[in-house]
Amino acid sequence: MLQNIRIILINTFHPGNIGSAARAMKTMGLSNLCLVTPQRFPAADANSMAAGALDVLENARVFNDLDDAIADCSLVIGTSARSRTHTFSRPMLDANDCADKLVKESNQGSVALVFGQETMGLTNSELEKCHFHTTIDANPEYPVLNVASAIQILCYEIYKTSTKVEHSINPDTTEPEYPLNRELEQFYAHLEESLTDIDFIIQQHPGLVMTRLRRLFNRSRPEVKELNMLRGILNAVQKTAGTVTTD
Repeated sequence: MLQNIRIILINTFHPGNIGSAARAMKTMGLSNLCLVTPQRFPAADANSMAAGALDVLENARVFNDLDDAIADCSLVIGTSARSRTHTFSRPMLDANDCADKLVKESNQGSVALVFGQETMGLTNSELEKCHFHTTIDANPEYPVLNVASAIQILCYEIYKTSTKVEHSINPDTTEPEYPLNRELEQFYAHLEESLTDIDFIIQQHPGLVMTRLRRLFNRSRPEVKELNMLRGILNAVQKTAGTVTTD
């Protein structure tokens, strides 16, 4: 299961943090490191900080954007030091629940835990691509961890949970089948096109309709069969409107 858990770092500024992340991961049995537009990689500083985890660095995959990095993931959880409830509230998980979801759903396929750039964290647009949002409990007056420390804590929770789940999984019990991220993105494009076709979304002034709908569907997490049904509904809407469906 741990092989299916992807640790993703976005636009990492200092390569030493990439090396520290690799070391934190290997200590807890994780090895699937993905980097989105790192500012310097490969780098000697990364190798130095990785210590005995050079194999994790050597096997790390580099992506041009977050969409590519999570395209084949059925669950994506974003990390942040704050809840950002002043913008759009998102389903929140504490570290234990985050680890529980990642471990259990990794039994079915690839899942991802995403960390933002050191100084800024994840942007709101990046968080919109996540099904859940997790934070680490800390001193409310200074709840700031460096990225390597945050990775170490969450990887520890994942490892601890995996040892429990490994001995408790019932082979007759399976998690629901959820769509991959690329399939969700195709659905969102289809939904926006359909709503534009019937003038629910005005192309020149789209407002926050799609942002709110993304939040709704990320929160509800439709299963594969449910998403297929929704795509069928959109096809029927477009057929009635006399327009052509998207892929």
